[in-house]
Amino acid sequence: MSTDAENLLRPDEWGVHRRWVDALDNVREVPAEVVDHLRAIIGTPPADLEERAPIVTRPGCELGLGRMEVSCEDGGSRVIDGALPSDFPLGYHSVRTAAGVDRQLIVSPGRCWLPTGWRAWGWSVQLYAARSRASWGIGDLGDLRAIREWSEGLGAGFLLVNPLHAVAPTLPQEASPYLPATRRFRNPIYLRVEAVPGAERVDLFPWSGQATAYDDGALVDRDSVWQLKRSALAAIFQASGVSDECSAWCSEQGQPLGDFATWSALADAHGPDWRRWPATLQQPTSPEVAAFAAEHSRDIQFHSWLQWLVDAQLRNASGDLNVLQDLPIGVDGGGADAWAWQETLARDVQAGAPPDVFNPGGQRWGSPPFVPWRLREAGYRPFIEAIRATIAAAGGIRIDHVMGLFRLWWVPDGGSPTEGAYVRYPSVDLLDIVALESHRAASLVVGEDLGTVEDGVRETLADHRILSYRLLFFEDDDPTEWPTTAMAAVTTHDLPTVAGLWTGTDVEEQARCADTPREQLERGRQQLLSRWRGPAGLSGEESAAQATLAAYRRLGRAPCVLVSATLEDAVGEERRPNMPGVARPENWCVPLRVAVDDLAAVSTVRALTDALRDAVVD
Repeated sequence: MSTDAENLLRPDEWGVHRRWVDALDNVREVPAEVVDHLRAIIGTPPADLEERAPIVTRPGCELGLGRMEVSCEDGGSRVIDGALPSDFPLGYHSVRTAAGVDRQLIVSPGRCWLPTGWRAWGWSVQLYAARSRASWGIGDLGDLRAIREWSEGLGAGFLLVNPLHAVAPTLPQEASPYLPATRRFRNPIYLRVEAVPGAERVDLFPWSGQATAYDDGALVDRDSVWQLKRSALAAIFQASGVSDECSAWCSEQGQPLGDFATWSALADAHGPDWRRWPATLQQPTSPEVAAFAAEHSRDIQFHSWLQWLVDAQLRNASGDLNVLQDLPIGVDGGGADAWAWQETLARDVQAGAPPDVFNPGGQRWGSPPFVPWRLREAGYRPFIEAIRATIAAAGGIRIDHVMGLFRLWWVPDGGSPTEGAYVRYPSVDLLDIVALESHRAASLVVGEDLGTVEDGVRETLADHRILSYRLLFFEDDDPTEWPTTAMAAVTTHDLPTVAGLWTGTDVEEQARCADTPREQLERGRQQLLSRWRGPAGLSGEESAAQATLAAYRRLGRAPCVLVSATLEDAVGEERRPNMPGVARPENWCVPLRVAVDDLAAVSTVRALTDALRDAVVD
């Protein structure tokens, strides 16, 4: 790109891009009224922000701040003058500058943790869908443990799991894993009730007897599941109380857990959207919230206890395998994190995506984005806590829409997703924080870099050892030419399964749910097929099972560090987990058509396993 073109696309002083390049390489102009509206939402940072904001750097880098005393994270202190020594400890420190200002000093390795000489294949799992005969109508952490143990026995090196973050504890339950109430705590609907400490003290039959028996056709009914599980868990809590181990864990979590548990109790009392609560309860630090917490301490303790249980069961389910958790791009604007961090979030706007080939109307995701300068002013704490909590107890993280760390499409409330603009973020700092958290947790990081990706993003991600995400459905190059620093897959939760694409049933379902002309849908289908049907040597007359195996054999040619297969493809499911942008009842509710107990007996599962295992071993 020429210098003139780069200047044309630069953001203004608010970070708003007045022009952008669409998926067809056309330069688009943002209407002046949209730019003015977003500028007003972003506002102006304090004049002294640059003197107070965190310093994010690496060992050996010049700080340019003169002589400073550093209070290190481990309790020690050091004096530095100019550049950080090359052996300076990584972590979160504090400094007092020559001007007498206290600032946070975040020292990152600059590159994520990635074991050398290691390569693995694994399953992508929609946990809610992976039901067994022992689970209560939804896949749970007991099922995840069973999948992990089975996968390890097959030689798999990782699992990729849908976001497990918590939603409001009320009804109806939010179905989308990508619109959680918090990115710091997890959803207790995934608990295996019988495995909860103290469950032996309670007769669970009144609830387990009502649980939905395994049915390979019925959709996942979260509301019914949560009503049963919550009642059973409340009975166990009443009978067993809080153990010393639980109390110690809750103390370690500190204020974040206290805030979340308080929000959960308030949601029980006043509804799931804090913006509709009485005004005196909308500020976490208000005296009225403190009074509510004192009066409802047992309820708050219950919600804290649930988080202790989920953490313990997830650690048990993950074992020593790398279980990559998915990090959504944002949170529900009425949820717990938005309540706790409301001063850092943009109001009257949602994050989304501009129009592209597969979503010509653009996308609106329902999440309020961070105001970039307010995130810096908060010491990046909301981002740090989300990354750290999602990595915890698992061994890896997949960052959804990782391009949002560079720039994010903002859509004003009341406007179409086509009427938005990109807003620039401090990507250098954010990526170094990701690298630091990855290093501390010895965890892999994958960046979902699909869709409209600006120049230089993938190269920057590679420099930070954040694995790219490559799809057989999207890539024109032969898989042998894909980068090694990537996760290779055929499809994702937002795209058709191989069987649905091959048979055309996915187009039928899209035509039923969306307003898009059928001819356009069929053109999109043919475009996805064209990238691999011919190169895989298929005539078009093969069965869906044969086409699926051919797709994954072709995928196995990729030299990528991680090679992933979806359980939906493995069992021949034609329905995709999610159809973006449409009000489809099946979204995030489609069960796996085979019980977890029976996966090992399915011939297509065995065939895909052999194909991927042979490819990775070779």
